[in-house]
Amino acid sequence: MTSQHNLSPAPGSRRDRKRVGRGNASGHGTYSGRGQKGQKARSGCRTRPGFEGGQLPLIKRLPRKRGFTNIFRSEYDTVNLDRLSVFAAGSEVTPEKLAAAGLIKSALRPVKVLAGGEMDRALTVRAHKFSASARAKIEAAGGKAEEVELAAPID
Repeated sequence: MTSQHNLSPAPGSRRDRKRVGRGNASGHGTYSGRGQKGQKARSGCRTRPGFEGGQLPLIKRLPRKRGFTNIFRSEYDTVNLDRLSVFAAGSEVTPEKLAAAGLIKSALRPVKVLAGGEMDRALTVRAHKFSASARAKIEAAGGKAEEVELAAPID
């Protein structure tokens, strides 16, 4: 019977670390597995990802790969109108309540209400943005669409 104090790994599942540069008798002496001369034989040899030895890299040859990422873009969590049916008629819907109901991931990100589906009850919906058709559907159902101001970004 084995117990915790005499456990060992299965035979052949672990192997010793390769110790290079410890003499020719080890089989990894002299050039230490790096071949002879050249860029990759030098210490500190590390080329950036995508480097092709001076040839124009693939990333620059393909036009579809160019462009930029707008670092100032604001990402909105979106909610369709048909998802708001979990709230009782006449209630107030806020980003905090949407997050508590699991309709958005976090109340910290701005929320945009979209017009997917139909609105069958009057709700007061408070969000950061509304699509024009979502606003019209909310008001047609007897509810209110109120825009909440975005919190100032933290510098």
